[in-house]
Amino acid sequence: MPTLALIDYGSGNLRSAEKALVEAARRSHRDWTVAVTFDPETVAGADRVVLPGVGAFAACRALLHARDGLVEAMSEAVQTRGAPFLGVCVGMQLLATRGLEFGETPGLDWIPGEVRKITPTDHALKVPHMGWNALAPGRDHAIVDGAASGHMYFTHSYALHAADPSDVIAWTDHGGPIVAAVARGNVAGVQFHPEKSQARGLRLLGDFLEWRP
Repeated sequence: MPTLALIDYGSGNLRSAEKALVEAARRSHRDWTVAVTFDPETVAGADRVVLPGVGAFAACRALLHARDGLVEAMSEAVQTRGAPFLGVCVGMQLLATRGLEFGETPGLDWIPGEVRKITPTDHALKVPHMGWNALAPGRDHAIVDGAASGHMYFTHSYALHAADPSDVIAWTDHGGPIVAAVARGNVAGVQFHPEKSQARGLRLLGDFLEWRP
């Protein structure tokens, strides 16, 4: 039975994410073990990895690195063995080269770019960007093609700016374009919360479980 490691590093709504992944697996009619874990051995050997995240970039990075061996285990699974990876919200932002929230903080640098504060051109629009918003396609990609015409639930004040535009697979708009999803090789990330996005969110998670990069 394949294992999906949902990383527990003290950030993110793990219970909601776990429930959504279990339901997506059930709908896919495949048996998955969803392991909520920070155990390096489990993560290093996982067939797929999901990294959630809620809060500030620097705080989430500190929590991630505070778990001994966890970042190295993620790299073993994803960078060395090629396990498909999905970052969610700040979990996506941590893929960047650096974050510019409360100073400059290095990220994983799996998808080059930087995370900057949202600055809507329409000053009537509020930050954080919170609530349902439509997706617009960036380029064709298996994990967003089924959800690209729908709405997803966002809650964030910072956004990833990818160094290579071809890494962007979906956009949204909040007083200007905002990266909604990225992918490079077997690494993908979404700024919105699939676990809070009802049927389309579950479809995206199901597509991630079936993704063969």
